[in-house]
Amino acid sequence: MTKAEVITQIADQTGIDKADVQITVEAFFSVVKDSMAAGDNIYVRGFGSFVNKKRAKKVARNISKNTAIVIDEHFVPSFKPSKVFIEKIKSSTKVKKANS
Repeated sequence: MTKAEVITQIADQTGIDKADVQITVEAFFSVVKDSMAAGDNIYVRGFGSFVNKKRAKKVARNISKNTAIVIDEHFVPSFKPSKVFIEKIKSSTKVKKANS
């Protein structure tokens, strides 16, 4: 599902104009990105958490040149779904059919 399809579905379910839904969705994504870039985590009860995960410093290999590369400690964005969200996916019959 694309962002445009999400916007259309929200507009259909709520009766709110598509343009207003698009502005709201874009603002939500902007807040998530800006907050995480500032080092803040975002917790949405019943949905999940957007968190920054720390990756330790490590030595990697460049196979083509056969050299070692040091990758410094860094943070990557991550999403952890809530237990409610996980249970909804586990109990979904459509997901089971799609993966069969």
